[in-house]
Order: sequence, then C-alpha cells, then structure tokens
Amino acid sequence: MTVLDNRALNRATLARQLLLERADLPVVDAVAHLCGLQAQEPQEPFIGLWSRLTAFDPAVLSDLLTRRSVVRTHLMRRTVHLVTADDVLAWRARHDAMLRQRVLGVYRDELKEVDLEELASDARELMSDGEPRTAAEIVRALAERWPGLGPRPLGEMVVAGLVPMAQAPPRGLWRTKGGVRNVALSSWLGRPVDPPASDGADPVGQALVRRYLAAYGPAATADLRAWSGLAGLPGAVAAVRDRLVRFRDERGRELLDLPDAPRPDPDTPAPVRFLPAFDNAILGYQDRGRIIDDAHRGLSVAGERVVLVDGRVAATWTVTGDVVTVEPLRALSRADRAAVADQGREVAAFLSDGDSDRVRVAASPR
Repeated sequence: MTVLDNRALNRATLARQLLLERADLPVVDAVAHLCGLQAQEPQEPFIGLWSRLTAFDPAVLSDLLTRRSVVRTHLMRRTVHLVTADDVLAWRARHDAMLRQRVLGVYRDELKEVDLEELASDARELMSDGEPRTAAEIVRALAERWPGLGPRPLGEMVVAGLVPMAQAPPRGLWRTKGGVRNVALSSWLGRPVDPPASDGADPVGQALVRRYLAAYGPAATADLRAWSGLAGLPGAVAAVRDRLVRFRDERGRELLDLPDAPRPDPDTPAPVRFLPAFDNAILGYQDRGRIIDDAHRGLSVAGERVVLVDGRVAATWTVTGDVVTVEPLRALSRADRAAVADQGREVAAFLSDGDSDRVRVAASPR
C-alpha cells in the first residue's frame, strides 16, 4: 500500500481546503464543499473564505445568512458551524445522539432525573412560533415546568441538544455585533429536518464519509471521527469502502480517499495563507501533523489565528487597531518574511475596507 508522507498529505489537504490556490466558486458552494466552517467566533468564517476564494465579498456571505441559504448552528463536535441550509437539514438528525451525549457529558448529574423526551416536547412547543429567543429567555419560559433544573444545563440541552436551532441574524453578519438568538430550524428554513432512514440504513453517514474525504482526505477513520464527533460511522465507512482507495501514513495508519480527488505533487509550491481562529483545516483531523507541529498543536484549540508558510503553521497573527501583527513561531527566510508581509498587507486591507495595509512581522524566535 502506498505510503503518503506528511508533505504529500499537506499538499492534498491544502488542495481540498482551497488553500493551495484560491477557488473561483460561489460562496454558498464553497461553504458546502468545506462541509461548513467552524464559527463560534462570528467574524472568523469571513477570514476563512477570504483566504480561499477569489474576489470574496463579505456582503455576499451576510446576504446568504439573512436569506437563510446558510445558517449558524450547533453541529459537528457540538461546536457552532456555518453550514448550508440543505446540509443542516440533511445532517442534523444524524448528529442528534452525539449532541445530546456531549451536553450530558458536562451536566450528567444535573440532568440524570430529567425525561429528555418530555423536555424536548416542551421546548419544541415553545419554539414552534418561530420567534428567535436568547437562551435566557428559553430558560425563563421553561423554568416553571422544570423548576429543579439549573439554567445552564437546561439552556444548553435545549439549544444544543434537543431542538435543532439556527442562530438568527444579526449574529454572524459582517462587522455586526449581536447576541445569540435561537430559532427553530424548521421554522427558520420552512422545512423540517430530514428524519433518519426508516430501514436502518445510513445514507447520511455514507454521504458524510464521501463529503469529508472530498474536503479533508486522504484521512483515517479516526480523523473523520475527530472532525464530526460521531462515533457510529464504521458501518457507513464499510458501506462505501469498495468505492475508495487506500494509503498508509508514516505512522502506519490506513488512510481512505476518493479515487479521483486531487493529490498534488508534494513539491507543489504552497502560498502564504492567513487562517482564522479554529479553522477546520487544522481541527478537522485527529492527527494534525500534516499541517501543524506537535509543539504548536495547542494553538489549534486556543483560538489563535495562524499563518501557513510552505503549507504549515509557522506564525500567529493578531489585529490591533489597523495593524496586522505577525509573530513567527520559527525562523523565516527573507523570502518567506516578504511573502508573509505581502499577504499581511492584503489581510489588513480586507479587514479595513482598504483603509489600511499596515503589517508588522516580528523578529523570529531565537
């Protein structure tokens, strides 16, 4: 079986993630291809898409949110993702059990005496009017019916576990501040969530396997599990395995992939890219060695924005006022520093609507 080293996997990841070269895609198609973007920080998806698309206009993404073509919702790993309306309706039921279990993992003692189906029924009735509500408003409305349940476990179980919700705008719009107001997905989108297959098959799981590999492959089943948060995909993998190709990584893990998906030459040049916080190009794997060194792995879950140089995490970046500041994590060549500065100026211009192109690249660590 062919062994793919980290550099080969890196170039494949960059190609699938639209980071090897910017794609000329409609925004909604890019969100679909990427299987959504992690979005608990509301402005980060705009940076993620700017780094991936030619001539990205943030107003287009805001318009897609207000027109309900894309939504913000709890999904993979119980984190907030920006996904297309079609995908959330197709995928949500497949994530239901995982979402409940992840809330229970935090509040098991507080929820151990709670009939979750009864709570779900009460919450669905409350949200059936289609009115957006904050978590506090939901808790207040349900508190009389569930007086012994604390506000945090009650709110989190309803919002993230029991009732499929969207976060209504202005939350998530470009340069717009707004608290989280939850609205039932079925009301917001005018369509119910797709029910699970009645025959015990798992067509949604099989589609998720293929979609994940298209955006993240080649990858191991452990990577798929880490991205989705779903434990029950072995059957889906088995069902599509004969339509996949197999490789091994340097650790000996089996990697699966779509036969015709791009796997560029490992020597393909990779441009500098500025990534947002919590970008799935890093978080979408159990083994992140293809894109980030073990010494810096903690950055991927700490909310640090990072810079890719030659396809790997080589710096962090912040914005203060109108200045983009880059802090290298390793020594950068003169050419790499120049390329980082050039891309930093473009980021600064994007974030300031062209009012600033100021960038500072700090000295490399000794």
